[in-house]
Amino acid sequence: MIAVYVNGIGVQGPGLSHWPQTAAILRGERPYGHAPTVLAPPAMLPPAERRRAGGPVKLAIAVALEACERAGADPARLTAVFSSSGGDGHNCHELCEALALADREISPTRFANSVHNAAAGYWSIATGAMAPANVLCAHDASFAAGLLEACAQVRTSQQPLLLVAYDTAYPEPIHSKRSLPDAFGVAMVLAPGREACSLARLAVALTAERPDDLPETSLESLRTAIPAARSLPLLRRIGLPDPGRAVLDYLGETRLRVDVDQCRPA
Repeated sequence: MIAVYVNGIGVQGPGLSHWPQTAAILRGERPYGHAPTVLAPPAMLPPAERRRAGGPVKLAIAVALEACERAGADPARLTAVFSSSGGDGHNCHELCEALALADREISPTRFANSVHNAAAGYWSIATGAMAPANVLCAHDASFAAGLLEACAQVRTSQQPLLLVAYDTAYPEPIHSKRSLPDAFGVAMVLAPGREACSLARLAVALTAERPDDLPETSLESLRTAIPAARSLPLLRRIGLPDPGRAVLDYLGETRLRVDVDQCRPA
């Protein structure tokens, strides 16, 4: 079992615009209303990079900044783990279209943005971060894999870390094969020990227990449709007032159990 503390959370997805609103919805204090995810250009990026930033970059930076702000953490000093089930689907679509033409000329900018670690690179440009950033992909298990990697790094280094998990939709014809309906992202600032801003203590372990679902039908549909939204049962448990457990989808019959103990004011 690996234990860490959550100091700040950022969320953006369909009908979910930030962590306090998301927490209230997951607690059942306000109704969930589906609305398309709005991805704004990151104001922190220089103008040229801002114009080139695709959906995954916009989403990753937005949730990462919210988590850092809520934790009172300096983004430039945080080691990071970025986890996504895929890359920039729209950029991939444009590259495939270019390759189908007779001249097969590829835009250098599109090629540079096609790599899986593009969001991590833009994050370092936006924040001036020089700390290491790991980037991983585990298909539908990408959130749990990212959380497990992040927790292991926090315990090993004894330093705070930023976890960012994000997914965006693909255009047709790729969408028919990988039908993510919209964009969803979540970020957490994790720390090895309790701090004044800590929201909860997480104890993570592998399990064979059944993964949790959500009582609200629309939120459950969101959870199953987008890999990064597999985080919703954990976010719900963190937002609730009492300690408890969330079981998350991982690889095959192996799941991730997260025991959550809320940090109450001293």
